[in-house]
Amino acid sequence: MSFKMPEQGSDWETLSKDMLARGGGDVKWRDGKTAVYVFNAGPDVARVQKEAYTMYMSENGLGPLAFPSLAKMEDEVISMALDLLHAPEGAAGNITSGGTDSITMAIKTARDYARAEGTLKGQANIVAPWSAHPAFDKACKMMDIEMRRVPCGADYMADPKAMGARIDASTIMMVGSAPCFPYGLMDPIKELGKIADAHGAWLHVDACVGGYFAPFAKMNGVPLDAFDFEVSAVKSISADLHKYGYTAKGASTVLFRSAELQAHMIFDCADWPGGRMITPTLAGTRPGGAIAAAWAVMNYLGVKGYREKQGIVCAVRAHIEAGVKKMGFKIVGEPQLGLIAFYHPDYDAFALWGKMMERGWFTSVTSEPKSLHLMLSPFHAAVQDQYLADLQASMAEIDAGNAGEVKEVRYS
Repeated sequence: MSFKMPEQGSDWETLSKDMLARGGGDVKWRDGKTAVYVFNAGPDVARVQKEAYTMYMSENGLGPLAFPSLAKMEDEVISMALDLLHAPEGAAGNITSGGTDSITMAIKTARDYARAEGTLKGQANIVAPWSAHPAFDKACKMMDIEMRRVPCGADYMADPKAMGARIDASTIMMVGSAPCFPYGLMDPIKELGKIADAHGAWLHVDACVGGYFAPFAKMNGVPLDAFDFEVSAVKSISADLHKYGYTAKGASTVLFRSAELQAHMIFDCADWPGGRMITPTLAGTRPGGAIAAAWAVMNYLGVKGYREKQGIVCAVRAHIEAGVKKMGFKIVGEPQLGLIAFYHPDYDAFALWGKMMERGWFTSVTSEPKSLHLMLSPFHAAVQDQYLADLQASMAEIDAGNAGEVKEVRYS
């Protein structure tokens, strides 16, 4: 199908109605029935996001001399991030457009650092658990780096010993997740750190999901092991602001143990007629709105606000975990934050997912083991029991289809 630009433009009233109508078929995330892609922290946070973003929507992070306000806001966001994640004095970082961007820049930095140190032998490779995000594969494909995925342990977490066996002279990075997306489990970063130290390897922690969740969960008493710069072998961390930082898309952070390491990320280009151009990340233009919204939301919520939001999410996860266990589901591992994967020995997870879709729920699935998967937000506290009731009704509908009869279902 082809679509040509109209000869004459339309008035905004007509266009806005058209856009609202087009969105009629999208998931109803405002109703709380979406547990992926959107992080709903409530209307007050949404207002801060939108107003801060539009206030700086025309400004460009590419020009810090032109827009020192954005440069200062980015510096303050990074400073808050480094403090939360136990970075040492002299640590550094930047705001990026998202987790894939942050991961790509961390890999580029590790590769260029290995080159500068003269330690890279042959084709570079990365050693990561099977549960690591596909963003690592994407970056490796772009930079001609070998991606070595290592099977997880029986607990579905990274296996440090098995990963250590795959490290060689060409390894530029080993990876741990905090937590991984498929299972919502925190990899044993301290143990990975010991392996990294033994091999002189760069350890990257992918905290895109947990970077702005785990610190506050830990403050709330969740017994999390060290996963950030507190582990001395950790050289870089990716942490998404637009996930559990509840900021506007797209904003993430890539953080380094030192400015000396970060220097290997920076692009410095002068051989063209336009003069010298220095950019910290791959992006040229960087939306001022995303930087401003990140700064505004972090200052709006503060530590107290984040602790409250993340406490709600943990409570929702625990409630759903208890509810699905009563129905006979098995939880994948022992999740501690806002993600959970679970399966039933007698029901196909994908069939259940389809039935829940018919009831308006848009969530994700995990392929191994075949599981239902939820990425929860504070707003889900209002619909958690509805989710459980609809899940049990979906199970009954599958039973009825198999038995050729309709069964009455009640959730309590």
